[in-house]
Order: sequence, then structure tokens, then C-alpha cells
Amino acid sequence: MDRPGDGSGDATLTDVSGACQYRDMVTHFFTASSLDGFIATPGHSLDWLLKQDVDPEGPMAYQPFEKTIGALAMGASTYEWVMDHEEGRWGYTQPTWVFTHRELKIPDDADVTLTSEPISEVHASMTAAAGGKDLWVVGGGGLAGQFADAGLLDEIWVQFAPVTLGAGAPLFPRMLDLELLEVARNRDFLCGRYRVSRLTPSTK
Repeated sequence: MDRPGDGSGDATLTDVSGACQYRDMVTHFFTASSLDGFIATPGHSLDWLLKQDVDPEGPMAYQPFEKTIGALAMGASTYEWVMDHEEGRWGYTQPTWVFTHRELKIPDDADVTLTSEPISEVHASMTAAAGGKDLWVVGGGGLAGQFADAGLLDEIWVQFAPVTLGAGAPLFPRMLDLELLEVARNRDFLCGRYRVSRLTPSTK
């Protein structure tokens, strides 16, 4: 349920623990990672991830998180993986922006916008379309890093799987100060939620 409009962007939302609270809209990077900090193999495989055991409605799980999201952003490689994995079906109902410099096929029933516009402009469009809900940078880590560079990434959620890959796509190819907000175990996964620090080294 949206909070009565006061122009602040605040909303009443049910968070992943089931609590209802007033708070500002948040931009998240929610992802899974190997213990050594990779989100995919060098060949972009997620087979190592999909074989893990997880409670889909458990602590810090995807399904409760996804219900709080009003708009998505992802890179072209992530979009192509989703389309290949789902055999061309589009599983998201939220408006989605895909950052790309090339043409990609979009399913007829998908609310997908291909863009190469600046992060700040796309973030503003996402916010307007989200209906007071949060925003999710689906991936990859490079795109999430660009949101952080623009000062537009608020939280990072990482589900660490009990596997090491040795190489691959890095979790987050940036140096960033974070504040640990929450930890949980969901079967095979060690889950952490972090707030992105807005402090610069000179102000700490």
C-alpha cells in the first residue's frame, strides 16, 4: 500500500521479514556469489549456483525480496542469460531497463526498455515507474558499480554459495565501503545485507 503522497518518495512496504514500515525507496543490488567473489564462471555459467539448496520463502530469499521491487535494471549479458535460461519467456512483471549498445530481441509481453542513457536519467525513469516500491539492479556487478559511482546504489545483498570458482565475473569490481545490516543462513547460503556508505575517506 502506498503512503499518502507528500512528495517525499516514502512508502509503506512489507519488507522481507514481513514487517510493515515507512521508509525511503531503496535501490538494491541483490545477487548470489561464490565464496571467492564471482557471480558467474568465465563462460557465464550459473550451474554451480542452480544446484544449491535454498528455501525460496526463507530468510533473505529472492521471492520475498522480489515482491518489494517496482522496477529493474540489468546489463545486456544478464538479460541474454535470463532469456536463454527461460527459453525466451519473460518472467518479470515490473518495467525493466536493459543497458546495451546493441539491438536485443524483446518478448511481445515484456515491459523492457533498451537504453544507453546515463545512469542518473535511467534511475529517475525507474523511480517514476516503480509506484513507490524499491529498485533492483539485477546485474552484473559492473552495472551495479556504475550505479554506485553515480551515488544511486543504497544496498547490496549477497547470497554466498558454498563453492569457489577461481575465476569469472567479479561480484563487484569497485572499492566500496559498506555497513553490515543483516545476516542470515538460508540452507546452503550465507546471506548478508549491506548499506552503501556515503562517507568519503576524508570525512570518516
